[in-house]
Amino acid sequence: MNLISALTEWLVSTIGSMGYTGIISLMFLESSFFPFPSEVVMPPAGYLAWKGEMSLTLVLISGIAGSLLGALFNYWVAVKFGRPFFLRYGKYFFIYPESIQKADDFFKKHGHISTLVGRLLPVIRQYISLPAGIARMPMKTFMLFTTIGAGSWVFVLTFAGYLLGEHQELLKEYLHVITLGCIAAAFIIGGAYYLIIKRRKKS
Repeated sequence: MNLISALTEWLVSTIGSMGYTGIISLMFLESSFFPFPSEVVMPPAGYLAWKGEMSLTLVLISGIAGSLLGALFNYWVAVKFGRPFFLRYGKYFFIYPESIQKADDFFKKHGHISTLVGRLLPVIRQYISLPAGIARMPMKTFMLFTTIGAGSWVFVLTFAGYLLGEHQELLKEYLHVITLGCIAAAFIIGGAYYLIIKRRKKS
């Protein structure tokens, strides 16, 4: 808890000094090959917005922009180097040939919704852009669903920090509840999407 408190204080200080550029940079790291937990970035930014030291709107925009840029970086790496790169070096990122094949098959059937839902799932959201790039998912579609998924996650975490205000100790205590809520929301969104698609196919 002392470590978390120190980290939170450091992030509040860092974000306060770097401003919106700091939020974009940290969220870029969170979405790229260098996973940096957004759970300790956006709540402090929301807290600074509550204090009136930052704009809530710009905090949200910065968080989403950083997430999208990080996702696009991973997408670009996957498109640029493709399957051979990950077949040879993927093990260093815990990505194995069997996983790549499964990802290819999955994206052929569920590419759009997997990108959106994946952005709401811890750990997965850092790497969901890789199979999207390998599968050559259309850029516009990828950006749209990534923005929706990342935006939902950023929105929840930012408002958690904003609404709790000075009671930041409650955020640390219930952050796991927020994470589980986002996971549940991801499955609800995915289920609703599949129901809509099935109904369209039947009609």
